[in-house]
Amino acid sequence: MNKLIWAILMFSLLAAKSAGADVLVLVHGYLGTAHSWAESGVIHRLQQRGYRHLGIYGYGPGRVLYQQLSTQATQKPVYAVNLPSQAPIVIQADWLAAILREIRKRHPEEAIDLAAHSAGGVVARMTLVRHGSLGVQHLITIATPHFGTGRAIQALDATDESGLLGFAKEWVVRRATGHALYDTIQQSRGVLIDLTPPRPGNLLFWLNGQAHPDILYTSIMRIGTFYMPGDHVVPPPSQDLSRVPALIGRVKTYSMANGHLLTPQDGDLIGNLLAQDRPSD
Repeated sequence: MNKLIWAILMFSLLAAKSAGADVLVLVHGYLGTAHSWAESGVIHRLQQRGYRHLGIYGYGPGRVLYQQLSTQATQKPVYAVNLPSQAPIVIQADWLAAILREIRKRHPEEAIDLAAHSAGGVVARMTLVRHGSLGVQHLITIATPHFGTGRAIQALDATDESGLLGFAKEWVVRRATGHALYDTIQQSRGVLIDLTPPRPGNLLFWLNGQAHPDILYTSIMRIGTFYMPGDHVVPPPSQDLSRVPALIGRVKTYSMANGHLLTPQDGDLIGNLLAQDRPSD
């Protein structure tokens, strides 16, 4: 009888450890960095829930880079990633896939939860479609332009130097925006094209029709209220992942009365969502 009790106790401990050992990976958006999650207060709120920020994954010449922040053992590890956010979505997705493979080497027995902000959500979906689930069990997107954004069209039009008067238009726009912003948008034309609303032949039209891995999907949408202006970068309907043809009936949605940027409350909501996935934690 003692052996039976011991066996049941060990099984329970192992089951509890497995249930609480998922890895959280944070993916930033356009012009963001891995530090966006800490600067916004998301990491702090996650740490209050027992998570520990172990490191930052990035990219370098032909290889994945890693910056270790902590060596302390934890059942709630968090990693943030740095991606080339001005590059086309496919390039970012391939780097994210390489990073996820490295994380799986570090945590071979744990499942991965992905939380992605803004364009990072499109990158995450492209990663899953191109490379499979890669150990990911849950994708959470925050203020993501799943159906594109008119802001991308505006930026592309404003920096279009073609035509006979292109040089004059460039001069006027540079004076209005500043050289740094103008050059940033010029260098980002590939990803901005990818974030234009779906139409036959473009990236979002293709992506939204592709089969997605059989995992959990959640979209967090920014909506306006009488007191809050809401998201002026990505319209709320565009953030609704449940409207994507390939994912109809497979997505949970939540609304927050915030603007486009990350907030500490995102850390609370991510923690709550993942706690629902950890019944034994």
